[in-house]
Amino acid sequence: MWIYGRNPVLEALREGGVRRVLVARGVERKFLKKLEAAGAVYELVPRIELDRLVRTTRHQGVVAEIRELTLAEPEAPLRLAAKRGEKPLLVLLDGVTDPRNYGAIIRSAEALGAHGVVSESRRSAPLSAVVVKASAGAAYHLPLVRVPNLPRYIEEIKKNGIWVYGLAAEGEVELAEADYDRPLAWVIGSEGSGLRRLVREKCDLLVRIPLSGKTESLNAAVAAGIAIHWAQASRM
Repeated sequence: MWIYGRNPVLEALREGGVRRVLVARGVERKFLKKLEAAGAVYELVPRIELDRLVRTTRHQGVVAEIRELTLAEPEAPLRLAAKRGEKPLLVLLDGVTDPRNYGAIIRSAEALGAHGVVSESRRSAPLSAVVVKASAGAAYHLPLVRVPNLPRYIEEIKKNGIWVYGLAAEGEVELAEADYDRPLAWVIGSEGSGLRRLVREKCDLLVRIPLSGKTESLNAAVAAGIAIHWAQASRM
């Protein structure tokens, strides 16, 4: 997979997993020094080669080949929680198909201490360079799980004592009213249609984020970040 842009490439170098870096001839020495400081061994190539490689001229003169993302086993998030000695906190995605939202949710989940992001095989953005770029490298440090049937996965984790909260505008309680001192999984729906009926019915509780402005809803990645942070802060 290839990512491009100066900040994403520098972030990927800091996180590890970069196989090679290509830089357009003529890029200023100041940026080359940043690459060298990050440990990059780069190759200078004609700019048009980068244009063809990533099919855009908006690469800022640098692209990097990164290792492929690998999926984790369904039990991996619970194992990570046990290893850390923490109450599980999972993020389940129901129909989040935008790779930028997917990557941003992974970034928030990893940064805020969640133990894994789970999505359904048929209703999720594919693992791609766009996801890695949007996650700022977090996709390499958090269990990413794909399951064939999300409602069935919810049933399985509930058998392990996980409470499942769905984010929904019509939630029964507000964010501040829910109990987070328990093993928990947040379910985040798509921006267009929210949670599917069957997924909604599997949730133990529907929770809403109170909004005071004229905007009726939040971006899925923003909503997920708020929910994860609230749950973690409430446990402290």
